[in-house]
Amino acid sequence: MSGTLESKVAIVTGGASGMGLATVQRFLDEGASVVIGDLNADNGRNALETFTAAGHGDRVRFTTTDVSVEDDVAAMTELAVDAFGRLDIVFNNAGIGGAFGPVTELDVDDWDTTFHILVRSVFLGIKHAARIMIDQGEGGSIINTGSIAGMGGGAGPQAYSAAKAAVVNLSKTTAVELAAHNIRVNAICPGVIFTPLMHSGNEEQAEEVIADIQPLGKRGEGSDIAGMALFLAGDDSKFVTGQEHIVDGGLLANGPRLIGRLHNSRNLHRMSGMAFGTSGQTATFRRL
Repeated sequence: MSGTLESKVAIVTGGASGMGLATVQRFLDEGASVVIGDLNADNGRNALETFTAAGHGDRVRFTTTDVSVEDDVAAMTELAVDAFGRLDIVFNNAGIGGAFGPVTELDVDDWDTTFHILVRSVFLGIKHAARIMIDQGEGGSIINTGSIAGMGGGAGPQAYSAAKAAVVNLSKTTAVELAAHNIRVNAICPGVIFTPLMHSGNEEQAEEVIADIQPLGKRGEGSDIAGMALFLAGDDSKFVTGQEHIVDGGLLANGPRLIGRLHNSRNLHRMSGMAFGTSGQTATFRRL
């Protein structure tokens, strides 16, 4: 039986781990061909080996990609066309935790790096995907990872939260601009999703916090984001654009209250630095 994305070609950035990896799996299961873009080459090779062993080798490619570098993003989109003949879906998902600490102690270069990886990357992904989709003349779907942290205070560090707010707004403005070409642009705003970026290795403590603050009595998984991405990628959402789609188990409705409660945010008032998530880069910090 054909999948809902049969004959479609997709790019997923940050596709070698967490929510991105789950989405690659879902897209492949639904018949799409997928290019994985990720800065972590080891994770990317492992993902490629796993999908190849599962019989998807002819429909998946990996390229080491720094999503904040335009040449890398351009090469990634070109790879999709060279390998599979077209481009229909782009999921601009790659991200990091970014700069953290008291606002009076944040390093300006860490702030800029956070915005480069979380916002500039989305701009570049939209730009180069839209060029191809416009030339094809058949529309397309662009999906960007926002966050409930960008929709209020108390759900993330300052730089991360501000960057995710920018992603949501950029999704809206480009949705209006690209609608004439039948290119839809939407944002997914996850809550606490159980990934290595979220729990930082302390899974038990993270689950306790989730149980205390989230109305739905289950932890969010990468597959929950993949399900929303599948909806936005396919024809069932053909009249949906310019929206932020919250996937958070009711966390935002309940008032997030995350800062200082999750293990990786408990001591943010005592230190400052930069968190790079699963990119393979080493986190930096200094005690205040």
